[in-house]
Amino acid sequence: RLKAGAAPKTSAAHISLSIGEPKHATPKFIIDKLTNELNSLSQYPATKGLPTLRQSIAQWLTARFSLPPGSMDSERHVIPVAGTREALFSFAQAIMDRATQPRVMMPNPFYQIYEGAALLAGAEPYFLNTTPATNFLPDFDSVSDADWYRCQLLYICTPGNPTGAVLSLKQMQKLIELADRHDFVIASDECYSELYFDEKHPPPGLLKAAAQMGRTDFKRCVVFHSLSKRSNVPGLRSGFVAGDADIIEKFTLYRTYHGCALPLYVQAASAAAWADEAHVKENRDLYRAKFDAVLKILSPVLDVQQPQGAFYLWPRTPNDDQDFARGLFEQQNVTVLPGSYLSREAHGANPGKDHVRIALVAGKDECIDAAQRIRAYCESLT
Repeated sequence: RLKAGAAPKTSAAHISLSIGEPKHATPKFIIDKLTNELNSLSQYPATKGLPTLRQSIAQWLTARFSLPPGSMDSERHVIPVAGTREALFSFAQAIMDRATQPRVMMPNPFYQIYEGAALLAGAEPYFLNTTPATNFLPDFDSVSDADWYRCQLLYICTPGNPTGAVLSLKQMQKLIELADRHDFVIASDECYSELYFDEKHPPPGLLKAAAQMGRTDFKRCVVFHSLSKRSNVPGLRSGFVAGDADIIEKFTLYRTYHGCALPLYVQAASAAAWADEAHVKENRDLYRAKFDAVLKILSPVLDVQQPQGAFYLWPRTPNDDQDFARGLFEQQNVTVLPGSYLSREAHGANPGKDHVRIALVAGKDECIDAAQRIRAYCESLT
């Protein structure tokens, strides 16, 4: 509807920066592993997944988040899933008690799956605004005890979509204490955790926060990870959920009913991907180069900063975000996503308003071309 009646006034090719779909090449070793395992098509896969995949995931989690040796049990704490989107949605269905007028809390702006999951689980979404005043992190301090009391599930996203903001260990530990006090589950969407800019300071995760509190049972803590962004395989539909063994057991039972087991060839390729870090570092280098180039072009004309992680820019627009996006499409044939489309009106404001999300997923040259066109459009507005 935003583009209805609009037509580009330029012959330049269209560039889409609106969808977070990685465009970097899939590593060859993952493709080779996938194709070499196609003879497994004659077998049904188990919902729980292959032991080799779960072990690869447990080893990766332990190394990446400095978990105590042996604390991450691949038999009890891990289950592979068909991408984080599927898992984030179905997770709410598996744990919600509909008889208690449940509430699901989530950041605002947010990944739309959180809201859909809450509604389809019979829960009320409760939005936690992220604004410059809170460093684009959810305003947890504004939540009353009465509101926390009704919460059954809290979605967090770190690094955040669309802001790229990262929750600190201290902030996550505070959430764990709140979860203990008010008896809710924390679902930490960490699918962007491997896209960051400072190699010496990777984003922390919820399981690390729990372990540093001595909570190696990971009680009430569940994390969601994906290979889509980390390994440039969005079409593989492969990720995992890990954490509290009691919750994983319940979620696994639920999943046996809706036929979502990963094909064995996908599991084999996934195990190989989780076991390799070289390609992940190369992927970060590609994003780092794009962000450096694009920010040099856009910083003089937009209120924009480099995020802590993920592959989005979240600039403030000089006019209404929908007008900005429509005008950019008409004038420069570039598509970005209005921030208000990622948000809901909550607590008297829409925190996505007058922002746009720019997904730097295309190749470097195309991102530079898009940035130059965005700059030209911004200059035309003044």
